[in-house]
Parts: sequence; structure tokens; C-alpha cells
Amino acid sequence: MPHTSNLWKTAAMVLLAGLAGCAAPAPYAPRGPGQPTGYTDRQLDANRWRITFTGNSVTPREQVEDDLLLRAAEVTLAAGHGHFLFDNRDTEAKTRVTAFPDYTPGPWGRGWSFRPRWGYGAFGPDVDIVTTTSYQAYAEIVTLTDDQAAHEPRAVDAHAVIQHLTPPAPAA
Repeated sequence: MPHTSNLWKTAAMVLLAGLAGCAAPAPYAPRGPGQPTGYTDRQLDANRWRITFTGNSVTPREQVEDDLLLRAAEVTLAAGHGHFLFDNRDTEAKTRVTAFPDYTPGPWGRGWSFRPRWGYGAFGPDVDIVTTTSYQAYAEIVTLTDDQAAHEPRAVDAHAVIQHLTPPAPAA
């Protein structure tokens, strides 16, 4: 008969695998109150905006950066301009470490035990460590008229961005 500790560990791993199978990248959508993912934008001046896109732990960095670029193009067109440039931008990684304890009967009964992965003597390894990383990209953009863009080599064509980057269709 399997040890109770192994049954709990197996059940926890099956649950995690099931949850991971259900996880999907952050949708391309505005980030609402209390929501951890999505885009935000804020006008700072007549032609300057701060834009962010925050993904979840299954959204790849490249997708987060593409979604930021797409939102910058949408904001530019909504502001009545055809081009923009990045004044500054960056992508931050946020890594979370989670310890999953093993349910091990102790000398005084049953209970959850947290012990280092290398264990203590007869108790053996009892904690699994899982790390997850999510990304947030942010930028300040300056929107440009066509005349301004003609003299700015860093200008990005908002129409071209929208044509090449389309958000994934929502899951049905």
C-alpha cells in the first residue's frame, strides 16, 4: 500500500497539472479594477501617453511586448495621429516561488510539514518548489502627425502595427 505522503503528493501534482492545462495567456483586454492582467493607458500631455500591458504566468514575454505595441498603435490612432515613437519602455519580470508541503504523519499525529528539499534524516524530501514568472511591459509614447513622423527616423506607423499584430481571438 502506498505511503499516505505519496498519495497526497500525487494528488497535488495531478491538481496542478489540471490547473496548468486550463490556464490561458492573459487576454488582450483593458485591465479592470481588481484584475491582475490586461492593458492600461493614461494621457500625460496633449501627445504623450503611458501604456502598460500585464500578462499572467502563461503569457510569454514576447506576447506581452506585442500587446503593448498593439495598444500603443490603437491609442495613437484614437488620438488622431498616424505615428508614434517610444520615449522610453521596459519589460519587468515578476517571479513567484511557491512551496508545496508534503502531508507527512509526524511523531505526534498527522500534519502538514515544511522541511527543506534535502530533508531531515528519516523524514526525507518533503517540499516541492515551483517558480512562475509573469511579465509587465510599459512605455511612454509620443504621438506624431504625418509631418512630424517624416522627420523622425524612430517613428512607428500605427496602421502597420495594427495590420501585423492582431490580438488572439477570445476563447469560446
